[in-house]
Amino acid sequence: MLLICYPKCTTCQRARKWLDQRGASYTPRDIKEDRPTREELNAWWKASGLPLKKFFNTSGQLYKALGLKDRLKDMTEEEQLTLLATDGMLVKRPILVDGERVLVGFHPEEWEKQ
Repeated sequence: MLLICYPKCTTCQRARKWLDQRGASYTPRDIKEDRPTREELNAWWKASGLPLKKFFNTSGQLYKALGLKDRLKDMTEEEQLTLLATDGMLVKRPILVDGERVLVGFHPEEWEKQ
């Protein structure tokens, strides 16, 4: 499993602790230092079955500074993917990638099902 996270993020820290308590084997990847590529984001989005908006870190400072709450609705999916790939801090975290399964955000009840 691959865990895309930001080490200073408390939600990511809770996700790692949750995985560790269950003895899960995973590789952590710092979203700021090694940001996801457009191709990775596209593949994860399609595998997740979620709307693309769910991949945006809507509570982040950069999201707010760029006024994305109002701008996203006028952007194509291609433009949104390209924007997400420009800065890892725009991306919702953590993202857990396990083969074909992709979980976005840490929701223990959803992760438990996987």
